[in-house]
Amino acid sequence: MFAYLIWCLNWLINAYILLIVVWCLLSWFPISQGTRLGEIINRLVEPYMHWFDFIPPLGGISFSPVVAIIVLYLVQDGLTFLAHLI
Repeated sequence: MFAYLIWCLNWLINAYILLIVVWCLLSWFPISQGTRLGEIINRLVEPYMHWFDFIPPLGGISFSPVVAIIVLYLVQDGLTFLAHLI
């Protein structure tokens, strides 16, 4: 049961990472932000991305999504390590 829970959490983290990547790609096309899909993705990703607003953009490019994805991978590795302990 616990292994299934860890598997589900890992799958959700992977889906959220993919959502962050799509959110970054949509930022290249400003017209897509006004679509229904763009609004839904914004509502899902923006609260998490606000945690990384302290990272300044370098040369006009924001690296906060990269740091956010790295943090999610670290959480995923921690969950996997925890599953191996139990």
